[in-house]
Amino acid sequence: MTQGDETLFWLVVALLATVVMFGTVCSYLLARHLWHRRREGGDSAFFLQSFKPQNAPFQFPGDFPCRWLAIKALHPAPVLEALPIARATPCSWEEGLARTFNRKLFVSPPINGWILVLGGALPDPAEDIDRCYLFLTGLSRKLGHVQFFNMNRTLNHHAWAIVDKGRVVRAYAWGGQTLWNEGPITPAEIDLELASYDYGESPRPRRDKQNPLATTTERVPQLAARWGMDPAALSRCLTEDRVGLAGELRLSNQG
Repeated sequence: MTQGDETLFWLVVALLATVVMFGTVCSYLLARHLWHRRREGGDSAFFLQSFKPQNAPFQFPGDFPCRWLAIKALHPAPVLEALPIARATPCSWEEGLARTFNRKLFVSPPINGWILVLGGALPDPAEDIDRCYLFLTGLSRKLGHVQFFNMNRTLNHHAWAIVDKGRVVRAYAWGGQTLWNEGPITPAEIDLELASYDYGESPRPRRDKQNPLATTTERVPQLAARWGMDPAALSRCLTEDRVGLAGELRLSNQG
């Protein structure tokens, strides 16, 4: 190697080292800048979007009593008319769930032939089981196949129902006692070991000391998935261009 070649070799080495060091410094400064922006809240949306797990499992908000309908339908218009819902506005499912705290409803777009309706405006079986029955059968006469689910983790209240063309196929509701028990128990209830009792019957002590009411409450979403519509599909299907509708249940339909 001549002296000129050796000089050129070391110049190339020095240049590569400079490029690597420059890239390292830039990466460090960028990471530090983004970290400070995150802490100051200036770029929180970026970090939430970057680190939020995609296809995360559907979670209901805390211990808030959760009620929802699963309706076989291809378009939300008949559902909005049958409920009926006033002042419906487009929103994401996260925003829609937040609105349901104020006795409003969230209506999803069609998901695999189903439409989900969630919210505190749906009748609570523990408050008025007759109103719940009339609401579901009346809605089913208009829309056909309707499923109803209720879970209250604080009180361990729960309910589920299948109503088809106004006829109750299967329904069970617990609100401190059995409020509604109609139709044969479905295979999904048996597989999930959901507790259901006759009228006037109380839960029996279990050898494993588990609370059958709490266990049953937690498994209500699994029953919904077995019957046809997994509520977790909301978080998987609703994107920025596929939003739902939030609105208020008209007073004329609240009995």
